[in-house]
Amino acid sequence: MVNSEHMKFRNQINIFTILIWLCFGELYATAGIVTDQLGRKVIVPENPQRIISLAPNITEIIFALNCENRLKGVTLHCDFPVEAKLLPKIGSYVGLDLEKIVSLKPDLCIAIKDGNPKNVIDRLESFGIPVYAVDPRNLESVMESILAIGNILGAGERADILVQKMRFRIMHVMDLVARTSYRPRVFFQIGAAPIVSVGTQTYIHELIMLSGGINITAGDTPYPRFSREQLIALSPEVVIITSMERSDVFEQVLAEWNKWPQIPAVQNKRIYNANSDLFDRPSPRLVDGLEALVKLIHPGLSGDKK
Repeated sequence: MVNSEHMKFRNQINIFTILIWLCFGELYATAGIVTDQLGRKVIVPENPQRIISLAPNITEIIFALNCENRLKGVTLHCDFPVEAKLLPKIGSYVGLDLEKIVSLKPDLCIAIKDGNPKNVIDRLESFGIPVYAVDPRNLESVMESILAIGNILGAGERADILVQKMRFRIMHVMDLVARTSYRPRVFFQIGAAPIVSVGTQTYIHELIMLSGGINITAGDTPYPRFSREQLIALSPEVVIITSMERSDVFEQVLAEWNKWPQIPAVQNKRIYNANSDLFDRPSPRLVDGLEALVKLIHPGLSGDKK
């Protein structure tokens, strides 16, 4: 009962704080109504100066656009570039701290569909805080997100240049891959245990295909799990493992794979460790992930050695 009354009082204080800010906070001029990537009509401020990023990829995009001086809050997971770690934290992107966000007096929040809870976004908008949402699903829509965010931040020219460079790098990888008809069978493992890979509707699937590999776990399930017997039957030629925060953890996982010498990737010592952030964040660094993959899948094409 005491806890219940305490929470009720706390909520009343929080609501009061929010109402005070809404009544006396700084007003902003509106640039007009824009349509975000969810098809929602959003009134965005003109030249927003107090931006809250609700996801790591959004933080990375804003830094890439040289607009980081406007960032007033980011999630706990926003760790790139390193300067992002110094900014005020507003919770995790799935567990947003509404009170903290409001206390930072944002004139714009930028959200992502997959991850940010809709009920929190609705609450922010009910307080008069505009929330622009992106919905990147592949490389093309990531670049569309960059252009859209660039436009609402008044950094359209910088966004255009950034996207042009990304397209050039993607085309370079595609030109490399076009030199060979060999398409090795790739198993992309996320984490150590359980053994999880990637289906068709993921960024990683697209990167594998563009870098000249065959995703042997393609299918409707985004992140399917596999047993030892299934791995042997799949017979991958290349295995890429991510989310290994420490090299000793990777060595443990590698030791498990080495127990299955009948698998071609084990026979040919083609089991690699890769930085997970280059593959699971829909930011400009996805192109870094693409370039890293082609070096692992086709080292001869990229000039590297196995």
